[in-house]
Amino acid sequence: MVDQGLDRSGEQRSATDASERGVAAAADAHRVQSDAREVPLITDARLEVGDADLSGRERDTLVLTAEERRWGRRRVTTTGGRTLALALPTGSVLAPGAILHVGPDWFVVVECAPEQCLAVTPASREEALRVAFEVGNRHFTLALDGERLLVPDDPGMDILLARMGVRFERVRAVFVPIGRGQRHDR
Repeated sequence: MVDQGLDRSGEQRSATDASERGVAAAADAHRVQSDAREVPLITDARLEVGDADLSGRERDTLVLTAEERRWGRRRVTTTGGRTLALALPTGSVLAPGAILHVGPDWFVVVECAPEQCLAVTPASREEALRVAFEVGNRHFTLALDGERLLVPDDPGMDILLARMGVRFERVRAVFVPIGRGQRHDR
């Protein structure tokens, strides 16, 4: 027996005890790995896949807000309960309709989650341009929704629109920003 020193309880350990513990730990680790499902690693924001390649596969979705579509490094869960690991290049933004992964019998598509927005209905083209300028000047993003302009439901935007005297309302809508504005506070 080789002396291995004292264990945490103050009792003498032997090399045999240590190797037995190592074998048990390795067996436990193997069981955990065999129970876990493989998590696909997503490194491209869009796969170029034809409809024929998707035929016969189950469609799963990843529903994200505009802000969440900008977060390129994290684990996400699809509506079908599947886990994906995102490791996208810096600056990547997930586009609505993008196919992220194609598995043997399923695939994942990005969808936009409805979110709280302020919807501006401009009275004229000039008012629309003034709103767009002021929103952009504060480094907020803007989206188009038919005749309406959508901006994030933020206290700063609420104050700005009220001061400008434009008509707006709070709505839940899909927010797909034009461009890639950057907030100073994030």
